[in-house]
Amino acid sequence: MSKILMVTTSHTCIPGTAAPTGVWYEELAAPYYAFVDAGHEVTLASIRGGAVPIDGRSLAESPLPTSVRRFQDDPKALAAARQSAPVAGLDPHAYDALFLPGGHGTMWDFPGNPALGGAITVLLDAGRIVAAVCHGPAAFIDVLRPDGSPLVKGRSIACFTDSEERAVHLDDKVPFLLETKLRGLGAKVSVGPDFKPHVVVDGTLLTGQSPASSALLAEAVNTALMAGVPRRN
Repeated sequence: MSKILMVTTSHTCIPGTAAPTGVWYEELAAPYYAFVDAGHEVTLASIRGGAVPIDGRSLAESPLPTSVRRFQDDPKALAAARQSAPVAGLDPHAYDALFLPGGHGTMWDFPGNPALGGAITVLLDAGRIVAAVCHGPAAFIDVLRPDGSPLVKGRSIACFTDSEERAVHLDDKVPFLLETKLRGLGAKVSVGPDFKPHVVVDGTLLTGQSPASSALLAEAVNTALMAGVPRRN
């Protein structure tokens, strides 16, 4: 059994608007059950701790993804999401993998967060798995290598694309366009069709493009764990 840390945003509103935001529900629920059903132990955390904010737009999908309906009917999962641990209070050395769901909230509180950046560095330096989907790779933009270069420089990555941001009409609301930002840091951003599953594996750095990539990315994490990446002591 592996121990997997899932860290979500705590950000609840798009600045300058009345629009609520948070984590995209499918990006939380689909990986959660992929890990639980595989027998792994999952810890739900967030930037500030407490209740994980859910982007209301992700509850407007029709039909709702099966994983979301399952989460809503699961008292244990709901309790974990209502009482998430603050990421700063956790020891990243205790986990075999880190998974970062997206949602637009991540664009404001993932970048520059020292606890989250530290967890990413600890796991990657130990040869363990770091995975992020959709806007989750926003966590990488301020993380540096020991030589001061960007973590993502030269790495193959998928993320929510500029085209997708324009399609949801939030390209003028987010603090930066994630695809453009990652490219500017030297990442090799791989782009698939808008809103379709697309996953990129670069060593133990695994990323997915959009909500539709959530389950596929989680299965890639499970596969990597089965392949025997270094585990916690």
